[in-house]
Amino acid sequence: MDKKKPVSLSWDAFQSMGNPDNAPSTEEADPQNKNGNQSDSSNHKSKVRIYKEKKKRGGKAVSIIKGLDADQDYLKQLTKEIKVKLGVGGKLDGDEIVIQGTNREKILEMLISKGFKDTKLAGA
Repeated sequence: MDKKKPVSLSWDAFQSMGNPDNAPSTEEADPQNKNGNQSDSSNHKSKVRIYKEKKKRGGKAVSIIKGLDADQDYLKQLTKEIKVKLGVGGKLDGDEIVIQGTNREKILEMLISKGFKDTKLAGA
């Protein structure tokens, strides 16, 4: 009998294997960095606030990210990335990102690592 070797992968590597949207592509990576959303300095100078809210949600707490000055495509991408990293649900609601649960500290770390320097927790 052949013994199978244990496989050790990071969570990000595991998810990128199963999701073709996360796979790196050389065609799309260069135009985004030159023209687009991720390296645009106007996105990173906005005052981003992360709120916790329970109203009108049946007592369930959500984290709301407000103040992101970015185009809809970048906000959709950021919403998806936050949801995947945290393993929770959420949606893009206009210019606000609504994430289920109270993961405000983790969201704060993610946004700061993305280059949003003026990001703070707001409310109680």
